[in-house]
Amino acid sequence: MSEGEWVPRTRLGRMVLEGKITSIDEIFAEGYKIKEVEIVDILVPDLKEEVLDINLVQRQTDAGERSRFRALVVVGNEDGLVGLGLGKAPRVRTAIEKAIRDAKLNIIPVRRGCGSWECGCGEPHSLPFKVEGKCGSVRVVLIPGPKGLGLVAAEVPKAILRSAGIKDCWSRSFGRTRTAVSFAYATFDALKKTISTVIPKDWA
Repeated sequence: MSEGEWVPRTRLGRMVLEGKITSIDEIFAEGYKIKEVEIVDILVPDLKEEVLDINLVQRQTDAGERSRFRALVVVGNEDGLVGLGLGKAPRVRTAIEKAIRDAKLNIIPVRRGCGSWECGCGEPHSLPFKVEGKCGSVRVVLIPGPKGLGLVAAEVPKAILRSAGIKDCWSRSFGRTRTAVSFAYATFDALKKTISTVIPKDWA
């Protein structure tokens, strides 16, 4: 969709279309809530998408059994931005498209750094400190790793970390990690903590 075809429904959308906001960092700094996916499409055109899980969900209704597909998708620019989303639909392609839109609306910034005592290079290749996230019965702990370590994690968290631009990291997980959705959202919750956690002044 081109900018000319989009008619914003929110004040934030109009500000983006009019060029008053030219960076997604401005949106995060002001604490605006993104409610239109076109805002992300314009400000972050280089987002990459990856399907993490597709599941068939069956539900019993008065008319009989109803089957729908549930897609779990991560989007990111591999440079400090990542989003996670779910989508449900009778067709796989439609479920994925819904999940992509949901992920873009849930996009967050991720603070990167070199918090590993083994490294200390000062480059933003890992996390600045240890963070922990939780979703359902799943708990995920992400620990800064030295440069060259790579991502020591299962496939689901590895894809999310990669999308966020984190190259080196240890991870530990607890609970029912076979549940891809809970595993993914626990990892996503941990990455949120990189921004919400206040760094002591003597760390800077």
